[in-house]
Amino acid sequence: MLTTLAIANYRSLRDLVVPMGRLNLVTGANGSGKSNLYRALRLLAETAQGGVVPALAHEGGLRSTLWAGPENISRRMRSGEVPVQGGPRQEAVSLRMGFAGDEFGYAIDLGLPKPSLSAFALDPEIKRETIWSGPFLRGANALVDRRGPMARARDGRGWRVVAEHLNAFESVFGQIADPERAPEVLTLRETIRSWRFYDHFRSDAESPARLPQLGTRTPVLSHDGRDLAAAWQTIREIGDRAALDAAVADAFPGAAVEVIENEGRFALQFSQHGLLRPLSAAELSDGTLRYLLWIAALHTPRPPPLMVLNEPETSLHPDLLPALARLIAHASQRSQIWVVSHASRLIAALEEDPHCNAIRLEKQISQTGIVGQGMLDAPPWHWPER
Repeated sequence: MLTTLAIANYRSLRDLVVPMGRLNLVTGANGSGKSNLYRALRLLAETAQGGVVPALAHEGGLRSTLWAGPENISRRMRSGEVPVQGGPRQEAVSLRMGFAGDEFGYAIDLGLPKPSLSAFALDPEIKRETIWSGPFLRGANALVDRRGPMARARDGRGWRVVAEHLNAFESVFGQIADPERAPEVLTLRETIRSWRFYDHFRSDAESPARLPQLGTRTPVLSHDGRDLAAAWQTIREIGDRAALDAAVADAFPGAAVEVIENEGRFALQFSQHGLLRPLSAAELSDGTLRYLLWIAALHTPRPPPLMVLNEPETSLHPDLLPALARLIAHASQRSQIWVVSHASRLIAALEEDPHCNAIRLEKQISQTGIVGQGMLDAPPWHWPER
């Protein structure tokens, strides 16, 4: 389980250290930085997929994603005595992301390359990467350390070089994930790769979830929900069938969901009290279909170490939100959950859970912070120096 998430110089996240629990709820006013924090977490996950630099390019490049304010904000700027203004840059361009968990911690530092004749001169370079054990980085607990093209791994009380010519645009996860040379890199890479993000379920008239689909065993629902019927049947056969049926009954009293198979194609049928025939997925309302997608996603027979839900209330009737909160809380018993929401009814229901770690964001002088977090309240965190 992750215990700390740290982001520096990414959009409005100038220097943010977030404590994490089993069930995390991120809220805040529009423009407070919820989407930036979510996108930073997705960007951090891209390091293990080999796509952190392309992902930054998709966002407009490193210069577009960097904190756009001054390097230092004085007390007089905060109080409004003097205007917010910057000066000549004193520090190197640096976008830093990291996390600490029960077993390992990880941090990455991206910057601009040295001037060259390359046509890719705007691509960011990975300047530093470090993996450590324990809740925060110290000199004695570092396990893998990468500086520019060279990486070394802990060997007893000393170090041994495991690579000297790493590509500057690719993480150690894609270059030295070796069970013999650097087993920590391999372990952490597979952990990050198993994180699951859901933010784009389709429920429109052309949604694949509304149509019969060729089905195979599907322990993990796809990000767009196209294999909903197959995932539902998989849960019924190898997952918690009773919990699946209970989740439907909780949201739709008297209703039942069945999977129909016809020559290898799977389709859902939704039966409800008072109807003389079951409804196909194509006939369901957007909200009902989307809720069934959340039931399938959160009852996966293969729970990930981290599941991130971005605005799960979209298209749902407010009366369904308490049931959704119970669904999320139940899933947090098997996976660490991260929820970004602005629906007051869902927020209130989740905050009733004693394990809910409510993170309310605010923005002051265009900088995202956590409401009520003072300088001494943030978890301990140390960035590796270049």
